[in-house]
Amino acid sequence: MCGIAGLINQKRVRENGSRIKKGIVLQTERGNGLGAGYAAYGIYPEYADLYAIHLIAVNRQSLEKAQKFLEQHFFIHAAGNIPVWNHQINDHPLLWRYFVEPRPCRTEHTLSYRADDYAIEKVMEVNRILEDAFVFSSGKNMGVFKGVGTPQEIYDFYCLDDYAGYCWLAHNRFPTNTPGWWGGAHPFNLLSCSIVHNGEISSYGVNRRFLEGFGYYCRMQTDSEVVAYLLDLLMRRHELTIEEATLVLAPPYWIAAEQLADEAVRDKVIALKIIYEAAMLNGPFAILAACADGLFGITDNTKLRPMTVGRNGAYTFFASEVSALYEMDEDLQNIYMPRAGQPCIVRLDADGTPGSCPESDYICSQIIQ
Repeated sequence: MCGIAGLINQKRVRENGSRIKKGIVLQTERGNGLGAGYAAYGIYPEYADLYAIHLIAVNRQSLEKAQKFLEQHFFIHAAGNIPVWNHQINDHPLLWRYFVEPRPCRTEHTLSYRADDYAIEKVMEVNRILEDAFVFSSGKNMGVFKGVGTPQEIYDFYCLDDYAGYCWLAHNRFPTNTPGWWGGAHPFNLLSCSIVHNGEISSYGVNRRFLEGFGYYCRMQTDSEVVAYLLDLLMRRHELTIEEATLVLAPPYWIAAEQLADEAVRDKVIALKIIYEAAMLNGPFAILAACADGLFGITDNTKLRPMTVGRNGAYTFFASEVSALYEMDEDLQNIYMPRAGQPCIVRLDADGTPGSCPESDYICSQIIQ
């Protein structure tokens, strides 16, 4: 089950969440009311150079402890509660946001100061050691808004008509073997990377132990969390391209890899399979991920969960169902059905000018045939 939706404008034209809401609300039957959420990019232009920390706290005491921790490790430029409509969901935890800048430091763990690594270290520390408080969004000029409810309820609760972004993700959750709670709702985020996921990650235990070796800790009680952390590790820290990262997560089978005609491509695929064996995802899944460079989707190598893609000019839309694509745009010029294990990638224009990107820019089929 679970429903996913996404849209992106390559020219960074911003709009509120009304269209992404239509795309995910159409898929209401894919959830059971125990989790929904949205991620939006470009919504905090006035704080674009600061980390936007979205934090959930069970009570005032846990909120004060979390805020004290942030004050010790960051310069807080602005802070306040996340605006919500209490008439929609009146029984909810405390929701606050902070726009922060890391305090310059040199520790025994980091000989050279890197702001992103420092921010992640502190986010992980909050989620690992503080009781009843956790960070669920930490990127720049973006934010995650999620909770327990239907897609319509969560959208109205967070007043998402009041935000404008150039890229949106949405999720409607149907939890099966993990609990439905505020922290377990999608999207999952770490810095600029956010993901929504339909399916199950049966390799969760292996993936989790692999990530812990690099300082990532899973505390949200759901298997999907590992995907966001893996993408940060692969693309930001190890500097893999999106195509290479998707090859790690959903690599071709050995027999297919060994039969690739291009020797250089074959060697790369086999090397990635060997080096990142513990990062490979197993199980039925469809994943939609947003990052600083754009938006991309990937399914497992049998495509046991659906993924559809539509395009109109500078806009590209993703959804679990074709009908949801048309809810977001009635005048789609092209609709794609990515093959199993085949990434579908949309990159932002570097200079903000229109791009006529051919299909090959979206459907990366060179490596996986």
